[in-house]
Amino acid sequence: MKLNAVLTSGTIRHPDKEALVTTGQTWTYRELHDDATKAASLFKSKGAGEGSTIAAMTYNEAEFLITAFATWMLGGVFVPINHKFAVPEAKYMLNHCGATLGVVSPELHGIATQAAPQIDWTTTDHESGLLHQISELVPHEEEHENDQDPALILYTSGTTSSPKGCVHTHDGISRLLPLIALSLDHHRETRTLVAMPIWHSAPLNVSTMPTLFVGGTVILQREYHPVETMQMLGTQRATAFFGPSIAFIAPLQVAAKSGLDFADYDFSTMESWTFGGAPIDEATTRKIIDNYKPGTHRQLYGMSELGPAGSELRPEDQLRKAGSVGNYSMLGVDMRVVKADDTEAGPGETGEIWFKSDTRMKEYLHNPEATREAFVGPWYRTGDIARIDDEGYLYIVDRLKDIIIVGGENVFSLEVEEAIAQHPRVADVAVVGKPDPDWGQQVTAFVTTSDDEPLDQAELQEFLSVHVARYKAPRFVHTVDELPRNPSGKLLKHVLRDQAEAQR
Repeated sequence: MKLNAVLTSGTIRHPDKEALVTTGQTWTYRELHDDATKAASLFKSKGAGEGSTIAAMTYNEAEFLITAFATWMLGGVFVPINHKFAVPEAKYMLNHCGATLGVVSPELHGIATQAAPQIDWTTTDHESGLLHQISELVPHEEEHENDQDPALILYTSGTTSSPKGCVHTHDGISRLLPLIALSLDHHRETRTLVAMPIWHSAPLNVSTMPTLFVGGTVILQREYHPVETMQMLGTQRATAFFGPSIAFIAPLQVAAKSGLDFADYDFSTMESWTFGGAPIDEATTRKIIDNYKPGTHRQLYGMSELGPAGSELRPEDQLRKAGSVGNYSMLGVDMRVVKADDTEAGPGETGEIWFKSDTRMKEYLHNPEATREAFVGPWYRTGDIARIDDEGYLYIVDRLKDIIIVGGENVFSLEVEEAIAQHPRVADVAVVGKPDPDWGQQVTAFVTTSDDEPLDQAELQEFLSVHVARYKAPRFVHTVDELPRNPSGKLLKHVLRDQAEAQR
């Protein structure tokens, strides 16, 4: 199935039903479809057609979705770009994907044009932007039908190297949408508030597209705000919401600091709360469940390479198995845990999580070597190492590339980071391996402190003596002003490894 069929089918089934709501404007399925066909006409007049790459670098705006559907109607490839990027980051991605046209929010126009002056940019400005330019155009007649063609390039976060472009076909993402909708109990009356950045794979393909697939309503908030997002859940009668754990914890923190009564927020219509991004501990899970009612609570663990698809921690397991990513994969996905000797891991053992699904990407754009490394036959290697408990539930212990080997002993950096984070003066922490001629590697910690004073190595090692084995404690401790993170907030450990190696 072509991805634009999501909108076309919705228009046939319920043309006058709300499809999209933004601040100050609403689109029915018919109106959204009409604007997409007119945008396709505009892009075609600018030279776009089958195989063309069109980028969108916007906040959560209607023009983002209109551009996506218009691109698919033309048989083109849609590329979402992180709206938080600086010029060098945007330049790399826009040059790498080869986009010829782009849609951009007015505030980001300067960055976009500096990063890619060769692209014909159209803004989302209300008076002169995309919607204004297409208002009098004749709709484009949809012609392209090949669902095996590339449709979407989702870029990875680039925490270990330059971001990689996951090339997805129409067919792959189309197979994902009903699986997500079933997993999250979406239905025709679902009203999903999308407050997380829509350029990311989960807000796009877990929240937005599955909602439209079942004929529900997508509510776009231009940008997440801990107070305004909570208010919108009530005023817009939302039934579903997705976000990382911080999107749930931040409103609680703001309410406490501001003297707001969190119970005053209206969640009465909510049916589904979904967390993603990283496993959540029991205390955080309990805090979320106690405050966000009614509605079921789920945690998803997925990969952009799969659309994203992966595994699910069911509502009934949220507290009992807090910190786990579940004991079974999502619908339409097979999962296994593989040890270093290529055999299956069992209870009490650790191994790399592998997934197999028809939703998986076709390849990494312009990167055949990384593509070969990512797959073993039909299986995708996640690079995440998990421990299996006695009931078969998986707990992420580290990234394969982040394991530190000290004198032949494996040290999981995540375990050490969690122990260091318990120190009362530590505000943020990252642990990496530093090459050592005798031991292979040595554990090295980078920390920021709450009092901005250096953290002494001896003090930290004494604190850790009751938390981790001696060989896991950092031999080197560096106090820094801040840890390097990408615009998605993920640690750039390759930067820290370079810094650690340089400090001899």
